[in-house]
Amino acid sequence: MDHWGEIEKLIVARRADRLAERVRALDEQGRKEVAARLPELLKELRGRFGRWDDGLTDYGSALRVAGAATFGGAAAVASWLYRRDFAPQWDGPDTDVALVLAVLADRPAAWRADLAERLVLRMRVPDDRGMELALALLRETGIEPPPHEPLVAGWVSREPPRSLSDDPLLDHLLPRLFEAQGVGRALQWEKEPRRGWLGALLRAAESGRAKRESLIDGCVRRFLLGGTAIDLRFFVRLHEALDPSAAEAAARARDYLRLLPASPGPVAELAVKRLRACGELGADDLAEAWESLLFRPERKLVRAGMSWLDRSVRRAPELAGLIAAPLASAFAADSAELQEKAVELAVAHAARMTEEGRATVREAIELLPPHLGLRAATAFAGGSVADAEPAFVPPPLPAAPERARAFPPPIESVEELMSGDRSWQMWERLLAGFVTLVARDRAGVAAELRPRLMGGPGWTYRQDTWTRVEQWLEGAAHSVAGTAAVPRAWTRYMPKTRLAAPLRLLLHRAAEILRAVEEDTLPPLLLATPTHSTGHVAAAELVRRLEVIEAAGAKPLAADLQQALLRLPRTPDPEAMRRAARLTSGAGRIVAAWTCPEVAIELDWRCGDEGEGHDWHDRSHDHDVRLVPSATVTPTGLPLVDLMLGVPEHSGDAEHREWWPSTLPSHREVAAAYLMPHVFRRYWGEDTVGPEQARALARAEGPVGTAFAVVLARVLGDPRMPESVDVLLETAARDELPAAEVGRQIGLLVASGEVRMIDMVAGLEAAARRGAHAHVWRIAATALPTLLPAPGERPRNGLAAFVGLAAAAAEWSGARGEIPEVRAMAARRGDSGLLRELRRLHALLTRDDGQEG
Repeated sequence: MDHWGEIEKLIVARRADRLAERVRALDEQGRKEVAARLPELLKELRGRFGRWDDGLTDYGSALRVAGAATFGGAAAVASWLYRRDFAPQWDGPDTDVALVLAVLADRPAAWRADLAERLVLRMRVPDDRGMELALALLRETGIEPPPHEPLVAGWVSREPPRSLSDDPLLDHLLPRLFEAQGVGRALQWEKEPRRGWLGALLRAAESGRAKRESLIDGCVRRFLLGGTAIDLRFFVRLHEALDPSAAEAAARARDYLRLLPASPGPVAELAVKRLRACGELGADDLAEAWESLLFRPERKLVRAGMSWLDRSVRRAPELAGLIAAPLASAFAADSAELQEKAVELAVAHAARMTEEGRATVREAIELLPPHLGLRAATAFAGGSVADAEPAFVPPPLPAAPERARAFPPPIESVEELMSGDRSWQMWERLLAGFVTLVARDRAGVAAELRPRLMGGPGWTYRQDTWTRVEQWLEGAAHSVAGTAAVPRAWTRYMPKTRLAAPLRLLLHRAAEILRAVEEDTLPPLLLATPTHSTGHVAAAELVRRLEVIEAAGAKPLAADLQQALLRLPRTPDPEAMRRAARLTSGAGRIVAAWTCPEVAIELDWRCGDEGEGHDWHDRSHDHDVRLVPSATVTPTGLPLVDLMLGVPEHSGDAEHREWWPSTLPSHREVAAAYLMPHVFRRYWGEDTVGPEQARALARAEGPVGTAFAVVLARVLGDPRMPESVDVLLETAARDELPAAEVGRQIGLLVASGEVRMIDMVAGLEAAARRGAHAHVWRIAATALPTLLPAPGERPRNGLAAFVGLAAAAAEWSGARGEIPEVRAMAARRGDSGLLRELRRLHALLTRDDGQEG
């Protein structure tokens, strides 16, 4: 009978379910025939696909079932089942385990046990493809699994059986649970004591299926083996869920003591808790525990050790002879708070110490800062006190760099037109140079451009819209060269979406150049090309350019004229205005009548689409911060000018964003308002506003307010932008820093989670130490009421450091004047580092001028 023909059809049809039924019915001869033909079929199927094509995996289940049923030896089956070409290494778990088990069911028990062992030893990682089949065979055969760590991690990487107590693997693998590498990482997310492996093990302990003592011993044994906090996290939770009694803890006291010096923090905390509860430690054990804890780097553990030491000595004064060495080691702590607490305890218990203990403390006094060393030396009648470091005297503010430099001239050749530099300055030079070159010698420019554009119009004309200046300039170049693919392109490619006004103005300027090229109405030069690096156009130069255009009998471009008006300095030039009034063109009259408009910017902080009144301190959710600016200004009647000064809402586009501040050099608060959608990162990798744009705003003119303060505060709190400190110093040196507003925005930025306290402290401290201490004090004083927690609210991480910086800045600048929120919180009960810093700040602000610091 031709068994192979039918088997082959089922494999090719990928009917693994029907194939499983068919191969189980084969006799011995039929199985041998199929086994002999399978490699040939595999080769044929593989030939249908390319080297990197995974199409063969579609046949994987059928091939695996056929091989499992027909190959004779367990070794051959193990090799066949997990051939790499059946499923790539990155494929998911097997979905045909039940079918494979079904065709293996008729094999002898010893044969299946051999296969199970071979599969186990093939495992390399907990999520290995063969793990499900290996576990199933182990459960079916009941054999003891070979010692193999990935198997144990694979066992716990899956949901525990509904009744773990009935799992045949429990007796074999439970002891290995506490020794095999990878188990802790596989279970690191287990938290719920009624679910998952944590719940299954606890239920097994309650039922007596697993011995409670064995589980506790297993956890402690795992702790002693060592590992990272992640490796041990699950075992800490299991240990605490088992909640050893005082007697159980006392029986393991020596092991807990061994965990104190170097185990990860959560393990050491667990050990402290159990040791304090057992209540049967001798004097030597207590001394060992305290010395281990007070020498650790974690402040929480050092504080716990000090508390334990203090209470023990108060209950049993004879233990005072044991505390000298632990407290002396705490003198070297990297926290002023811990050093102060150690000195406080040493002084409190000095009378009960032995002379040897007091000598130990005296030897360590030199590790303390001078004020604490002096206090300890007085109490212990000796000791070397470290010399006080000279008080830091902040330097004066560095002089502000030059606000503006002369702007480079326009390009003067077609070769420069094709240059690779694409900064906003180069774009301005390219636009100005292109217009001048074409207006001067259109035929010559066309001749030079034509061979450079031989590749044709390219992809530019296949776009729906042109959102970048280079697209419009390329279109203008093709129009000059006579190679344009679309006539009257300026009518087709302007975007219809709500672009940011600075971008829309740039595109209008570029589009009108293309239109003037197509209509042969280019003026001899542009008006809006900057004369200064800030983007400003000197009034006298603007009038000169108007005179040149009028003398040539040409008309200035409309968007170019309106951009030029926005680039005029805020300070009027009466002589230039008189010259403009003598011009006969309408543009001359507009310039002569121009006065810089005043614009009032308001900024609304919103969480998503919520309005005012949002609680930025609420930590129950991530805040979706939106900064919504609005402007109040008297219209000028010039459409693009009014568009720019009105700050309409836009789509969040960011093309040519580095160019935007230079489009409004006399209205920096308006320019900053346009940057608000780009202050925060909305998605991973987004390019946000950085120090260069903040510096451009700082060197521009005009009032500064909330929008500028947000930009400065945001870059100051970004650890990737250390140069933002230079921007703050430069703004402060010009006496243009809105310190109070920056402080308010810092408070909101930290409260909303947009910046980290530690990063903001680093930036402000750097500024204070470089001469901006008075400004930093005003910033900090304004931010503190927002940052201080309400009663019952947990302080934010790093707040003590912020208050410490505020105190230092207040001291350096001689600040006085009570802050009610600081006074109220400083009066709260407690001895935390935050409260100590608040009390120090309050004392500095309220002391008499004649009182020594």
